Amino acid sequence: MSDDQSTGGSGPLSWLEKIRKIFSGEPRNRNELREGLSEARDSGILSEDAYAMMEGALDVSEMQVRDVMIPRSQMVVVHEDSDLDTCLPLIIESGHSRFPVIGEDKDEVEGILLAKDLLHHFANGQSEFDLATIVRPAAIIPESKRLNVLLRDFRASRNHMAIVVDEYGGVAGLVTIEDVLEEIVGEIDDEHDIAEDENIKKIADNRYTVRALTTIEEFNENFESSLSDDECDTVGGLVLAEFGRLPESGERVAILGFEFIVLNADNRRVHLLEARALDS
Repeated sequence: MSDDQSTGGSGPLSWLEKIRKIFSGEPRNRNELREGLSEARDSGILSEDAYAMMEGALDVSEMQVRDVMIPRSQMVVVHEDSDLDTCLPLIIESGHSRFPVIGEDKDEVEGILLAKDLLHHFANGQSEFDLATIVRPAAIIPESKRLNVLLRDFRASRNHMAIVVDEYGGVAGLVTIEDVLEEIVGEIDDEHDIAEDENIKKIADNRYTVRALTTIEEFNENFESSLSDDECDTVGGLVLAEFGRLPESGERVAILGFEFIVLNADNRRVHLLEARALDS
């Protein structure tokens, strides 16, 4: 019987059965799983696209909330004593659908305001506005929570936003279900262009693509540079700090002998950069 025939003689093995044959037993860890997937790709059982999708899914499962959250400094919030004249312009200008409601500062999150709840207020013809009556409870999660677990919790609770706290209990930022899903899709798509171990990829002489989540330490090791990681851990964070705002695709900034060009960014964060060393 050939290797492509099932043991029951019922016909060719499916690609899933072929993958099972590669693993003599259940993978003991993620590294063994990655090695098995790589072998399946090399042997032609998995196409490059299928392999990239699985690698992307594994990457996401290893990521934590801190990797995708909107940082505290960029949170658009509503103060608990706000009236309609204050709320409406903020909601319209931001274009968001959910807003943390805070007390004296961003560490005092009282709940979440949904823009649609304001519509219900107008639809019901209520004349007096009391923000406290429509604020919903806020879900609080640690920044170390893994994305795959958070997505499962979002689906179970039907929450779409959570407030992220650091190890000391202070508010570190927020995360939405859209952020998580976007990251999942983005990681899978990125696998087509940048391998899992290629946070920094050479595209031409003196030109490199750099993932925004690449640590400054890794960047410095690759380029023998001395970018500071005193205030930020990642290259993307360093670029954001230099701009002082969220840049758009195509914008560029010079930092300590390097020019960074934003290749991919949305209205929440930077995803991919191009870096080149400037002539000394």
